[in-house]
Amino acid sequence: MQIKYSPDADVLLVKLREGKLVDSVDIAEGLIAHYGEDGSVLEMEILDASRVVEMRDLSVSFEQMRTGVRHRMEKEGGVKV
Repeated sequence: MQIKYSPDADVLLVKLREGKLVDSVDIAEGLIAHYGEDGSVLEMEILDASRVVEMRDLSVSFEQMRTGVRHRMEKEGGVKV
């Protein structure tokens, strides 16, 4: 897993695994999930990250993120995560 922050663009990118990106879904305003060919989430992108994440106290709850993505995708009849 890699976490990268671009201060110029104010974007936080959480790369969960390697793979070819084939689709993306806006999960919430400023939160984008990028999917691979098999439907798995490969990356999460947070726009305007400095408004959402306190960079000096950065911590990530993967279970909460996964549950939210799964719920939204199933609700929309999309890929199960």
